[in-house]
Amino acid sequence: MNKDELGSFLRSRRERVRPEEAGLAPGRRRQTPGLRREEVALLAGISVDYYIRLEQGRGPQPSAQVLAALSRTLRLTGDEHDYLLRIGGQAPVRTGSAAEVPEHARRLLDRLEEFPAVIVNVCWDLLAWNRMLVALIGDPAARPPRRRNTLRWLFGGAPALLSDHADHARQAVADLRASGRYPDDPDVRQIVDELTAASPLFAELWAAQDIEVQRTVTKRAMHPLVGVMELDCDVLPLPGGDHRIVLYTAAPGTPSHRALQRLRALSDSRSMGPLPEGRERARVP
Repeated sequence: MNKDELGSFLRSRRERVRPEEAGLAPGRRRQTPGLRREEVALLAGISVDYYIRLEQGRGPQPSAQVLAALSRTLRLTGDEHDYLLRIGGQAPVRTGSAAEVPEHARRLLDRLEEFPAVIVNVCWDLLAWNRMLVALIGDPAARPPRRRNTLRWLFGGAPALLSDHADHARQAVADLRASGRYPDDPDVRQIVDELTAASPLFAELWAAQDIEVQRTVTKRAMHPLVGVMELDCDVLPLPGGDHRIVLYTAAPGTPSHRALQRLRALSDSRSMGPLPEGRERARVP
């Protein structure tokens, strides 16, 4: 159980629920946004004193039933509910972001010849990838291990995405927090501390405490050889651990799909060649 994180999360979600959403009259003299503590306690069927102690990080570990009642009262999403269970001590939390990629996952990468694919851990470190990903973004192996990280790309300078950078950044931070590993996992704590100090945008997004597991997004990127591509990015959990595979596809018959086909042909013929001076491949993981 992470008492401080639990208290902070409950408080942030309480402040987001409007009284009318919970079936209460809005009233005229509300000095705080959202619900009052006593209203949350009443709706969840727990004592006011107990709920206040939970928000202040002083309460005992709540039961799964109490967390479920709070989840309903605070109108949490499925991802937020899972997160609440983890920080409330009612779900297992693994530590260590596992750099070792299982052999079955590497074999899966080898079979994905048509589309770029990469395996990442909970910190969004790039751990293994196929030839099409190299064709799309360049070879991650050419970078130091510390720089093979999507979060550092997003918050370490101007990204190569052409649009929706702010939304992709928000989704990435919300996904990292949704893992429920902070601050117990030293790898997650390290990257959060690093980016909080280095990036005002990351610090702002992390403080917002958004919770959202990343599953499918659309990313738009410019490749210097095949042009603009709009790619569907599916983030799929791999069985037997916490690794995920990120797969980039495009609908058949679209210009983006044809661009991927040209990219594969260039990769298969080993004719990618050097990029024009000062240009990098698309940066989309």
